[in-house]
Amino acid sequence: MHAEIIIQGVVQGVGYRFFAIQKAREYGITGYVQNLQDGSVLVVAEGPKGLLNDYIKELKIGPRAARVTKVSIKFSEKEKGYKNFSVKF
Repeated sequence: MHAEIIIQGVVQGVGYRFFAIQKAREYGITGYVQNLQDGSVLVVAEGPKGLLNDYIKELKIGPRAARVTKVSIKFSEKEKGYKNFSVKF
C-alpha cells in the first residue's frame, strides 16, 4: 500500500522529520519525509495497510514540540518499491 501524507501545523523546526524516520523504522515502513515550502511536511510511505494505518496514527500526534492541525492522506495500491525510509531535501 502507498500513501502520500501532508501534515500541517507547527511541524517544521520541531524534529518532525526525525520523528517520522524513527517511527517508520519501528513499523518497517519505507519511503521518505520532506519539508515543503508552505511549512507543511510531506510523508510518502509504503507498507502493509495495517502497519501504514498505525504509522499514520503516530504522524497525527507527532513529536512533543509539534502541533499537528491537519493531516491529508491519499492512498494508492501502486507502490514505488522504496528500499528504506529517508529524508528528501
